[in-house]
Amino acid sequence: AQHSEVKKMVDSQGREQVVPVHNLRDFFRTSVDDAAERQGVAIEPQTTQYVVNLLTLYSRSEALYDHDGECYGLRPLALMLADAAQAESTEARSQHLQRIGDVALFISGFFIDSLAERAVDVDYYIHMGGNAYGSLSDELRGTFRGNAFSEIYRELAAKFGQVVDVLNDVRDGGNTTPGDVQRLYEVWRKTGSQRAKTQLESLGITPMVGGPGPRRH
Repeated sequence: AQHSEVKKMVDSQGREQVVPVHNLRDFFRTSVDDAAERQGVAIEPQTTQYVVNLLTLYSRSEALYDHDGECYGLRPLALMLADAAQAESTEARSQHLQRIGDVALFISGFFIDSLAERAVDVDYYIHMGGNAYGSLSDELRGTFRGNAFSEIYRELAAKFGQVVDVLNDVRDGGNTTPGDVQRLYEVWRKTGSQRAKTQLESLGITPMVGGPGPRRH
């Protein structure tokens, strides 16, 4: 059913803006398609649909956050990985791996700047998420479910950082105005983000591998 919703977006100064949308899934589908085109990232339609469904689901906090009756929040990825390693069945392990990949993709895509002050940054989320999707793809290949999802997870594993760039673009509503320069440089240095590199270059800054920091022309 079509219905009106609101979506919180972030402008170039990091301020949240509430954007009314008629249908959240359609909004995300259009936004992801447009952002992928701007970023020059080719994503298969079924993978795009998976990402759109993920964004729609996790736009509601009750789906994103864990709650066990005592704690409410995001379980650290390392603990999720331990859950996957200790899972008593292949199905349970697959569920844990999917959760790792999904959470890592959503957080690094929409809350990348909030990771700057944490013990682990976006490169850790990209590493954990990509590996989780890769392992999940391997486990599902050859199974009934794998016929539909194995290739989706394989592509997400291979292009995890690129999809993060796409989601960063969606978060910013296509706004190409660069934000904090030092943060852009850190993201580029740690992840090789083409989007961060392009934004730095638009400021006349050449990112230097192994250098002391961003250098202006």
